[in-house]
Amino acid sequence: MERLNGVIRALTTGPGVCFTSFIQAEVENAVAFAQSDNDGVVFELEHNPWDIRALREAMQFLLLRKDIARAGSNACPMTPLVRIPPSGSELNQWFAKQALDLGAYGIVWPRISTPEEAYNAVAACRYPSLPGTPRYEPAGLRGDAPMAAARYWGLTQQEYYRKADVWPLDPDGETIVVLMIEDTTAIDNLEDILKQVPGIGALLIGEGDLTQQLGCPREYDNPELLRLMDHVLKVGKAFGVPVGHPHVNEKNVARVLDEGYRFLMTFPRRDFSALSEGRRLTGTAR
Repeated sequence: MERLNGVIRALTTGPGVCFTSFIQAEVENAVAFAQSDNDGVVFELEHNPWDIRALREAMQFLLLRKDIARAGSNACPMTPLVRIPPSGSELNQWFAKQALDLGAYGIVWPRISTPEEAYNAVAACRYPSLPGTPRYEPAGLRGDAPMAAARYWGLTQQEYYRKADVWPLDPDGETIVVLMIEDTTAIDNLEDILKQVPGIGALLIGEGDLTQQLGCPREYDNPELLRLMDHVLKVGKAFGVPVGHPHVNEKNVARVLDEGYRFLMTFPRRDFSALSEGRRLTGTAR
């Protein structure tokens, strides 16, 4: 089966690790990251304005014709996911609907803390079906308007319907639901969330919010933070759900991989190494 979602493809082949980055929904970022070695990008619209027109434009600039032609596939070589604004407790759906209707291959949901919130997150990414149909739960809530998404995926509308369900609930699904675990309530409820809600594609630890709650803002080596992160990692492994690390760099990537994180988010930094070296050599370092 041809896999259109590069993030899911990476999670289900080879070492089972995917590489992504948070980026703003801007054309310049899309052009730069379309040429990177990432499996996908996450357009960051939680802490940036919800600009659906900017998102649509940036998604178009992820498409590189030469890469699509070389691969002989309709799949976007750089898979776009979207982190939406509302926290899980808001039980929101329309932000996810709009992003998916543009052609996003998945949604990153901030601050999911309870099974009810996780259920809503997965349900919002699924089309409705009748009770009793296979894989009915979580019962879909997504409205029907597939035209733009089908076009972006390079499919007919009927083909899109067959591929748009959530993975791994539907093994052939091409939509991934990523839940951010960002507070101690979520950690306390994590086993119940994974037991009760099928269709969760990955967990992404929100270190920043966790450190805020723990009273050690952005102290990423805090022992209590590390203990909680290790717990999330162990629970995710026990349930076969990939766990993501949001702050991966050249100094910690070996450790992050060794610990078993599989959804790796590297820092979206433009390369100024030549500039820095040039200033060092000319004695003009700032």
